[in-house]
Amino acid sequence: MHVIQGRVRDYAWGARDVIPNFFGMAQGNFPVAELWFGAHAAAPARCEVGNQALALAAADTRDIGAARACQSDLRQYVASDPVGILGRDVARRGEGQLPFLLKLIAPAQPLSLQVHPSIEQARVGFAREDRQGIALDAPNRSYKDANHKPELVYAFTRFEALVGFRSPRRIIGVLEGLGAPLADELAAVIRCEPDARGVRRAFSSLLLEGTRPSESAVAEVVAACAARPPEDSPSQRADSIVGTLASYYPGDPGVVASLLLNPVTLKPGEAMFTPAGTVHAYLSGFGMEIMANSDNVLRAGLTSKYVDVPELIDVMETVAAPPIRIAPERISHVQSTYYAPVDDFELSIIDLRDASTRVKLRGGGPRIILALAGAAEIRTASGQYCLLNTGQAAFLRADDGVAHVRGAGRLVQADVP
Repeated sequence: MHVIQGRVRDYAWGARDVIPNFFGMAQGNFPVAELWFGAHAAAPARCEVGNQALALAAADTRDIGAARACQSDLRQYVASDPVGILGRDVARRGEGQLPFLLKLIAPAQPLSLQVHPSIEQARVGFAREDRQGIALDAPNRSYKDANHKPELVYAFTRFEALVGFRSPRRIIGVLEGLGAPLADELAAVIRCEPDARGVRRAFSSLLLEGTRPSESAVAEVVAACAARPPEDSPSQRADSIVGTLASYYPGDPGVVASLLLNPVTLKPGEAMFTPAGTVHAYLSGFGMEIMANSDNVLRAGLTSKYVDVPELIDVMETVAAPPIRIAPERISHVQSTYYAPVDDFELSIIDLRDASTRVKLRGGGPRIILALAGAAEIRTASGQYCLLNTGQAAFLRADDGVAHVRGAGRLVQADVP
């Protein structure tokens, strides 16, 4: 078991204060968009051992070697002994890598319109860009690794997003009556082919170079949404989202594309799963994400970053589907688990109220435990002990065995099914 330190990602869209304030720290002078706890090559967690943070019960050879190996980062540490650290099955399934990545995310403005590839698509795309000689850190690189990126987001505050396509009939209803030529054209395309193919055609026409609408055409739709009386609107939220997006990305066709997507609101404590191929954009809020160990993002708009529209269109799924909300299963009196339909990760929330009693944590294999609030001590079957305060995290090896905790506060556990 080792204390780890998350890595800040200072993307321009991030809030400066939300994540620091959450952990009782002062606002920084740069955006803290995300805080990564994982072993991805782009920003592996720092992994250290210190007497004040971790007490080894017995200084046997394995523990001493682990302590020395871990004075670098979590990716290097896992690579030093994949089978012992991950367990034989997880090491085999994940090809020797930690299968998941845990993040805190705090957007100060809407994120890009994006999609994540399947594992097959990621392998093909990663190999193709390698052959083309595109550096991993190049701004025009779409595939940063060869893995898929299904993800689950858990809301700490009210969390707004766009996720997946509405039904063709619903899209037509939202576009009708706006009186803007571009909206009428999109509605006509879907009426002629009222299925996933028509939706694909309409969405693609907004983004592809040859059919991309002018900024003035986009502005007409924005103005029409703003002028539509609330009592006449089939989706007041959709009209409002168009205005919000246009304030950040004026003239971007992705603003109009939002009308084709499902608006979603998560309340604190609610979670949503986004599978590969699902077009989505996070709009506002503060939350936590757990995903497969990947940083593959294909963007279509609403961003200043690299956009690869043809690749996104090739990867995206346009069959209408409602957002996948995941309800937790209460597996003990302190632990509730969100099970996603993938083998890469699961997420548990642990609420500790009785600091005098140790409770067994359900779950196993490699896992990360993060203190969201309060303080807790962790003891493992391997004889190790760790104290976590708010904002601190620990990585548990597969061979650490059963873990017991006690304290007062809230923890999150990321592990593998």
